[in-house]
Amino acid sequence: MKPTFEVKEQMTQNENLFTEPFFKRFELRHAPKPIQLNETVSKNYFFPTLYKNVTCAIGIFFCNYEKAKSILPDPRMNPINMLGGRSLVVFSCYNYGNVMNVAPYNEIAMSIPVMMDSSFNPPILPMILNVFSGFGFYAFGMPVTSKENQLRGNKIWGIPKVTQEIDQEIKNGFCTTTAKEEDGTPYLELSIPTSGKATQFDVGANLFSKLGNKLFASQTCFSGQFNVVKNMGSLIKKNQKPDRTYIKLGNTPSAKLLRNLEIDENPFQLRFSDNMVSAFDLPKKEWNS
Repeated sequence: MKPTFEVKEQMTQNENLFTEPFFKRFELRHAPKPIQLNETVSKNYFFPTLYKNVTCAIGIFFCNYEKAKSILPDPRMNPINMLGGRSLVVFSCYNYGNVMNVAPYNEIAMSIPVMMDSSFNPPILPMILNVFSGFGFYAFGMPVTSKENQLRGNKIWGIPKVTQEIDQEIKNGFCTTTAKEEDGTPYLELSIPTSGKATQFDVGANLFSKLGNKLFASQTCFSGQFNVVKNMGSLIKKNQKPDRTYIKLGNTPSAKLLRNLEIDENPFQLRFSDNMVSAFDLPKKEWNS
């Protein structure tokens, strides 16, 4: 999908589309004041932002623990310890068919799973058991195809979104997502199998971000059936050769940070859904960073 840099004054009015039971969990409300996107355009969106008809491909890879820690914005925040000097990096690739108040767009969320308490960081368990209140994801990068969505992410949450071309193709049993530099050079390619063990997910988690000097926690929720491929043996055996190429990194400016993370070629887990629903809320007022 080619990037869209125009920010239209008129807001997309599509609240009537979101009728599935998942969306009835949320009480829609406006932010305390309209969001000023640029010098001329402000919009009074509903929150949480709701998403439906979403194609989602997720790749979870091992990376260097210390390199992951070096990009976190707060000393109390630690990457999840996956043993052997490793942590995880998660690439969540989205094709949003319908977005409340916003036109459809593509996105890649790049995040580090973290614990928000430097004194307590049990290995592996936070990735398996959804019982740790300090668990969440720090979004260190998020290319999107929509300038409007970039500005929303920058101004509301402090998420480092950038507007870039992101293509997503489903072919020969794989969902391949490619992010490109301004000149069209690919810098990230992820190939996620569309088959796997059918698994129902209904998950809520914190997404951590930083705006100025303030650290935010925002609730992100998603629900849907995913086809999942797990590689639990990689917890014990490091640097295994994968059966095919799942991740490709270029030699461009946008790939520099990703290369520095020393990402393993062999994935820890792969997930694919062709019909996910999700919601992303404003930063929590009651959360004390």
